[in-house]
Amino acid sequence: MTETQPAPARDDPGRAVPAIELAGVEKAFRVHGEHVAAVRGVDLEVGQGEFFSLLGPSGCGKTTTLRMIAGFEEPTAGEVRLHGRGVTGVPPNRRDVNTVFQSYALFPHMSVFENVAFGLRRRGVPKGEIRARTGAMLDLVDLAGRERRRPSELSGGQQQRVALARALVNRPRALLLDEPLGALDLKLRQSMQVELKRIQREVGITFLYVTHDQDEALTMSDRIAVMNEGLIEQLGTPREIYERPATRFVAGFIGTSNLLAGEVGEVTGGGSRAALSFGPDGRVEVPVRDGLRVAVGERLELTIRPEKIGIGADEPADGLCGVRGTVTEVVYLGTSTSYNVTTSAGADMVVFQQNATSADDAAARGDGVWLSWDPLHSYAIGAPR
Repeated sequence: MTETQPAPARDDPGRAVPAIELAGVEKAFRVHGEHVAAVRGVDLEVGQGEFFSLLGPSGCGKTTTLRMIAGFEEPTAGEVRLHGRGVTGVPPNRRDVNTVFQSYALFPHMSVFENVAFGLRRRGVPKGEIRARTGAMLDLVDLAGRERRRPSELSGGQQQRVALARALVNRPRALLLDEPLGALDLKLRQSMQVELKRIQREVGITFLYVTHDQDEALTMSDRIAVMNEGLIEQLGTPREIYERPATRFVAGFIGTSNLLAGEVGEVTGGGSRAALSFGPDGRVEVPVRDGLRVAVGERLELTIRPEKIGIGADEPADGLCGVRGTVTEVVYLGTSTSYNVTTSAGADMVVFQQNATSADDAAARGDGVWLSWDPLHSYAIGAPR
């Protein structure tokens, strides 16, 4: 039986070939007699050597997208390309990518060395090369000296490193990771995030990482695609996505964000800035998201992160945004204090103040306060829902 061959690479010499490319990819499943769309028209390019994350809640389509790239699922429509070649119909073992799952799937009867070397032996690699490559990979994941141990004798983090080494020792051109740290406790997971980034940097291959953990994605990624209901809502660097969320969903899913709805009183800068009023005690001027068209009299929603906001009794200085409100809750968090404030227009806001000194809280529950921030730290994202 003839094996399926990858489609020829596209002829476009003026364009850097992405490591992974999705063009109009869709995936629908038949559930109880109905077609359910898991992924809807996704277009995506992942560069060579990039650490790229698919981030979103359960059921958003991120794992289905990874499985289509790996070859475990075929798209209902669209095309998946690896290093410029279409791979429709190409089985997983011929796609030159490896996958690491949350369940490590290590062979319990084999030693660490044998687990890592398994793929090389199946491919008939000479014994000397197996020893050299397996040893080098165990050094890379900091498991040198544990070659003879069985998986049951290792911690969860060490087992994850074995699974990673087993995937990398075959020298794939891209590594796909499906929530690989999900089974670890918080402290170990945070430690492994740093290690994964170090390993990716040292081996220099493309990592495509699937996670629902926003901190994980922000910590490790060069770029992030935030997915929701089968669509990519925003694609950008961690800083871009955190500082300039494109939609209400992204603003709420990535970290904590305050959403304020106000009426547009003035539009300036060719539509790039809008002045909003929030009742009698609030007026701000904010940048407007690219592509968003606003007009005087419209209602508009802006986002502002809690750590960007100052809280105090005095009215904000000229040039700052400001709204007046009443403190409804104060929570001491160690490194910071969290304030819940209800504005005079009835909006609920959260403010984080760093506990840089041992001074008393800036405000107490029931106090009337002004909230203030730099206009560049808030961002208009669209009409309120």
